[in-house]
Amino acid sequence: MRLPDSFYSTVRARLTDALDVRGLDGFLATTPADVAFLSGFFYIATERPVYLWMPREGDPLLVIPRLDEEYAAQQGVTVETVSYFEFPGVVTAEQTLGAALAGRAPKQIGVSAGLSIGAYRALSRALGGSTLVTTDAVAKLRLRKFPEEIPFHEAAARICDEMLGAGRELIADALRRGTELPREDEIARHVIGYGTDRMYADYDLVVYTTKLAGGLVYAGPNSALPHGLPTRRRIQPGDTLILSLGAAVASRFVESERTFVVGEPTAEQQRYYEADREAQEVGTQAMRAGRTCAEVNRTCLDVLRGHGLGDFIRHRQGHGIGLQNHEAPWVEDGDHTVLEPGMLLSSEPGVYVPGHAGYRISDTVLVEETGPRRLTGYPRDLASNIIEEVR
Repeated sequence: MRLPDSFYSTVRARLTDALDVRGLDGFLATTPADVAFLSGFFYIATERPVYLWMPREGDPLLVIPRLDEEYAAQQGVTVETVSYFEFPGVVTAEQTLGAALAGRAPKQIGVSAGLSIGAYRALSRALGGSTLVTTDAVAKLRLRKFPEEIPFHEAAARICDEMLGAGRELIADALRRGTELPREDEIARHVIGYGTDRMYADYDLVVYTTKLAGGLVYAGPNSALPHGLPTRRRIQPGDTLILSLGAAVASRFVESERTFVVGEPTAEQQRYYEADREAQEVGTQAMRAGRTCAEVNRTCLDVLRGHGLGDFIRHRQGHGIGLQNHEAPWVEDGDHTVLEPGMLLSSEPGVYVPGHAGYRISDTVLVEETGPRRLTGYPRDLASNIIEEVR
């Protein structure tokens, strides 16, 4: 599950150019996603810091807890590594980094905008005369996916679509058997387990920055809460049901979300579903190189407003996806990033009617030279997403 060394060589060469333009002596990666992107080392984020020093000139250096040394070797990480014993430590991670860089004397060190105040202060003390400068050098590199990353996203998309099928089948099977329908939390556990099992069946060394598979499941009135957690409520005939699922291969994420109706949909359900399906189709087709995120978002959500559903919009059209399930760019009115080939985005407009239900359809979309390409392919039409009752 490791990307080829040529990928990391290319990334480092591009980073060197970006640092040169910004007048920085190097970049200090402090988050799991940035460390994984630049070095191929995946780790579970705890209180123990991990630091990856990427100099403009010279060799990278990875500072890790002693307990992760064997794990880094297992992953085939080739970056020079130094370790500290424990947290908070007699010798801290920051002091270990400072000692290792003592002879290199970097003056201007780039860091990401997400660095905590506590880590900033500890690093400033340990690095002496160095100045920490917030930079978007790595964030901009991650905006466009490299060709080597795309097959991992495609593999995750296939698994994510299968997770949708597994969730639907769990409900359909109960209807066929005439047994009570599953609870929201039972469906969530089932689809997450399915996706996780598929990952371990297909890959020898499973790695991730946050999670392998995840699922939000909500039905009926609960589905009107865009980020509500699954409850112990049982699915009922007539319910609108949202399966909001995600999966990651080599921590390259996708999401695939669908809205189902249990039994024959009412006219009200058809109205909301078809409006959201139209908005998702129009918004997806608008994800073309040269357009801004803000333009695409307005194009998409204006469809819902045109159907008189503006009061039921609760969020933007979508967001970037990569080593994190939510990352830049943001398909929202406030983001004027120009779309470019290689960007990977979610397209997920939603309609949320308090007391009734929510409707959301999401695909993971790759911006290509010729236009948008959906990586996720589960059916989007209403007829395919009706879970029939047995009569």
